[in-house]
Amino acid sequence: MSKLKENIIQKGMLINVGPQHPSTHGVLRLILTLEGEVIRNTKPVIGYLHRGKEKLAESRTYFQYLPMVDRVDYLASFFYQAALCYAVESIAGLKVPRRAEYIRLVTMELNRITSHLLWIGSFLLDLGATSPLFYVFRERENILKMLEELTGQRMMYNYYTFSGVKKELPEGWITRVLDLCKNMPKLFDEYEAIITKNPIFLERTRGIGVMKPESGLDYGITGPNIRASGVNFDLRKSDPYSVYGEIDFNTCLAGSGDSYDRYMVRIGELRESVKIIEKALAQLPGGIPERLRVKRVNCDCKKEECEYCGFDTQLTGKKINPAVFKVPAGEATAIIEAPRGIACCYVVSDGTNKPYRVKWRAPSFSSVQILPELIKDKSYSDLMPIFGSLDVVLPEVDR
Repeated sequence: MSKLKENIIQKGMLINVGPQHPSTHGVLRLILTLEGEVIRNTKPVIGYLHRGKEKLAESRTYFQYLPMVDRVDYLASFFYQAALCYAVESIAGLKVPRRAEYIRLVTMELNRITSHLLWIGSFLLDLGATSPLFYVFRERENILKMLEELTGQRMMYNYYTFSGVKKELPEGWITRVLDLCKNMPKLFDEYEAIITKNPIFLERTRGIGVMKPESGLDYGITGPNIRASGVNFDLRKSDPYSVYGEIDFNTCLAGSGDSYDRYMVRIGELRESVKIIEKALAQLPGGIPERLRVKRVNCDCKKEECEYCGFDTQLTGKKINPAVFKVPAGEATAIIEAPRGIACCYVVSDGTNKPYRVKWRAPSFSSVQILPELIKDKSYSDLMPIFGSLDVVLPEVDR
């Protein structure tokens, strides 16, 4: 045996995966120590995408900063706008009309579906399967068209505002969304027909990357990743925000905590999100926009208690002039259940028109932290199934 080969066996071979690698879902660099085909140690290296999203808030007004938070996670833009709005609204004492809250809920759940769909396609692509990517983009494109019609954008929506939303739902939008919701469960069945019992998929994911509940909680893992380990914690039910407390839905759980269960939990969440949207639109205060306009024509009293033009049918609780908007001194934390787990926005105000401090807590950061533990002593071929199953988005990590 050569001396070089002996040193490699004794000390391990260092290889780099990324930071430019299609399966690291962005610019994540993994320094692996291999012994043959077995991963003995992993060091994640982050920071290649750092954009200073927290520091930038200090030199911009609240309204100038609001469009920027869409980019904290470009696949879940509504959720991060909501987190900032809830934090600022808490400090400023702004009330959000129920109609606006229902619209926020519907758009967030549509955004959750698009995020999970892209994850399914990219996860299967990591395993070498290309067909599912085309299936999921079919439904994702239909939803993006609805969101583009509503907001004017396909990804960076900039639709929420402090104390509500910016504009009314387009005519016929609710009907088109309900038609999508009616068809989507059958299309989800198509995904499962080609994925869920596929023997190659089962071989690559079952028993691979098992996350124990205790370990997941120690690392701060939330969302589908921890629910796949049997931890029944969904912020939408355990500590309801917005109007989630008015909607009945189930929490999707699994027990083994492996890569396969993380897939099954997200498949279940796709189906639950469809139900949440349907129920929310059925309960939407004020009804559909076409009827709402007729009611407003018949009444202009502008009283909150009026059934035609009352607070429940408004889109903002208070008209705000962006040029003079100041937030009273104080601090607040807003926590929401984003597609990848709990997202937190901490805002400190000094009484001016600019935030004094903004701090984000994003779930992908915790998922990168636990990765070395999940892949330790596993085959190199298991790296991508395990990492892909965690649904990491690097803009969340490199805020």
